[in-house]
Amino acid sequence: MRKATCLRAIPRICVSMMKKVVIAMSGGVDSSVAAALLKEQGYEVIGVTMNLWPSEKEPEANSSGGCCSLAAVEDARRVAAKLDIPYYVLNFRDIFEEKVIANFISEYGAGRTPNPCIRCNQFIKFKTLLQKTRELGAEFLATGHYARIIFNEKSGCYRLERGVDSSKDQSYVLYSMTQEQLKSTLMPLGGYTKERTRKLASMLGLKVAGKPESQEICFIPDNNYRRFLKAKVPSVFKEGLIYDRQGKVVRTHSGIINYTIGQRKGLGGGAGEPHYVIDIRTEDNAVVIGPAKFLEKKGFVAADADFIWGLNEKVMAQIRYNSKPVLSTLKQLEEGRVEVIFDKPQKAVTPGQAAVFYDGDTVIGGATIESSF
Repeated sequence: MRKATCLRAIPRICVSMMKKVVIAMSGGVDSSVAAALLKEQGYEVIGVTMNLWPSEKEPEANSSGGCCSLAAVEDARRVAAKLDIPYYVLNFRDIFEEKVIANFISEYGAGRTPNPCIRCNQFIKFKTLLQKTRELGAEFLATGHYARIIFNEKSGCYRLERGVDSSKDQSYVLYSMTQEQLKSTLMPLGGYTKERTRKLASMLGLKVAGKPESQEICFIPDNNYRRFLKAKVPSVFKEGLIYDRQGKVVRTHSGIINYTIGQRKGLGGGAGEPHYVIDIRTEDNAVVIGPAKFLEKKGFVAADADFIWGLNEKVMAQIRYNSKPVLSTLKQLEEGRVEVIFDKPQKAVTPGQAAVFYDGDTVIGGATIESSF
């Protein structure tokens, strides 16, 4: 378990005094406006796009509009030219495949539902790219995330807080950031709404002002992750059985990878009322379904816990990216694990997903859900 270690550092000041910053550019409106804001504030800005996927053997996937595509690179390059800042494309394919894609494959193979964006932030953006930032002689790495980094003078710690636009807040996927990473990171859009960002892009004459947001996983351009996984690890599509809660066989399935906790679609056998996936058993390759009431859980155990800010007993726990946080009791266990008990039972607690803990708008930390009870 990583606990917060405060730096007792001098807080960053608003005036940049021509400090150098690397901005991660995806070719979208958020990172483009973030780059423009930093330049306006007087920073020496360097734009970079991370070349993450696909490998050179799969060029066909590179033609889509995702954040790793050739189209995204060209959009970012045009924005950099418009802003008159240097721009580079950095090859992080090997580390991305090792840390993000391999984990994505293994987690689904184990019957869990991973969040690759969290892994990318943890191992690629705020580790590998931050290291490259320092090699380029820059003091800061900047991103277009809708979250805020605030220095607390009393404690000498940096806090990660929700962005002011609650509909766009991205603090959930950033919980693994360390004090050192927060100290070295700028998030210019934390105090902006998405609407204001688009208006600024339009005022600046950026052609990406109206560009739609990418909804797919960046390394799966068509968003068909099952097809992607079948091509990579066909063994995880082994046929098995779907049971009801009484142990009766409902029908066969074509692989547990096709199911997630809380799923309703395509199950069959729900005579009289809707049935949902309530358990996935990797030990016998089985899926268990039942009525919605059996999705409710009192709590869960989570592993690989990281804490930015203290270790509160009472927290607001958010168990999915778009879910509402709920009041919970947090208990530290051994070996980086925590137990969380909800004040009121919650539905569809999904192994593999992140549980992020808040105190108001402040991210305390987070962990990966291991099991529920």
